[in-house]
Amino acid sequence: MDSLFPLVPFIIALAALIIVHEVGHFFAAKLCKIKVQEFGIGFPPRLARLFKWGETEFTLNWIPLGGFVRPAGENDPRVAGGLAAASPWVRLFVLFSGPAMNLLAALLIYAFIFLQLGKPDLNRVEIMDVSANSPAQTAGLEAGDIVLTVDGEEINSSEELRSLIYANLGKTIEITYERAGQTYTTSLVPRDPPPAEGAIGIAMGNPLVAINPFEAVVASGQAIYEQAGALISLPGRMIRGEVGADEGRLVGYKGMYDIYTEVREADAAPDSSLPPGINTLSFFASISVSLGLLNLLPVPALDGGRILFTLPEILIRKRIPQVYENVVNAVGLALLLLLIVYINLQDFLNPIVIP
Repeated sequence: MDSLFPLVPFIIALAALIIVHEVGHFFAAKLCKIKVQEFGIGFPPRLARLFKWGETEFTLNWIPLGGFVRPAGENDPRVAGGLAAASPWVRLFVLFSGPAMNLLAALLIYAFIFLQLGKPDLNRVEIMDVSANSPAQTAGLEAGDIVLTVDGEEINSSEELRSLIYANLGKTIEITYERAGQTYTTSLVPRDPPPAEGAIGIAMGNPLVAINPFEAVVASGQAIYEQAGALISLPGRMIRGEVGADEGRLVGYKGMYDIYTEVREADAAPDSSLPPGINTLSFFASISVSLGLLNLLPVPALDGGRILFTLPEILIRKRIPQVYENVVNAVGLALLLLLIVYINLQDFLNPIVIP
């Protein structure tokens, strides 16, 4: 039972992110006067009909960790008032709204996290950790100290500090730092760095500063932008050998659950300096960003694939015959399901290694 306890909130949270995606499609369709025949929680076969709102049946289905919205005339332009019969701009709006809701959910979660923690002050360098028996420890430096100057030169970034340290290997340097509002000075000699340690034995970061809600939203948008950039550039980095295959692999439900259990344990650690649940919230925010971006990929059966079929109608005023789109999406869905099965099997056959 203890091992099952984390599984329940994991399933609920992941299902909620998928439902948020479908809610985006649902309300976009309703806003555009397109009837929605069914809003399904989970994947068929159907377990129960929950209730009916207008023309929409809300159902509970047997396969968890999923959901769907079934608008009228989704694949048949002959159905008056249906999705396929709508203008291309309407179809694009409905298709984009699902991924947009995932990105909005991530924006709100990250904004909440930044309000709790503050944001990094990128112009100041904080010592995050000090290695045992290192020059930094011998000199009296501690985690939480803010490095102000090295040999009189002001430090405004981690790269500046690192450059000055490595430019003076074997030489005595004077470090001025701030601790609890007081300024101190110490001297040390940077060494040739041993394996897995730096020249003076510190881990560097940035102190956190409190921010207002508007700044939190801006910082949240920047975090999403950076995560999106990392995801988009990942295939190219793997091709260039900058990222290993294990590091860049896709994970399925078990892989996500393995990561989830790790972040839960980090949140529960007695020596954690973070507010409870912050690591878990950050994990689900990153999942929401991934859901939004992956659904925009130009892959048949995904929102991005359907968007790709809609664009020619706008660009060249000519619609791709619906029968071709239906066939491509059906084949794409079959291949996508096979890929999902393969990815989830890999989680068992070749489990991810979490640092």
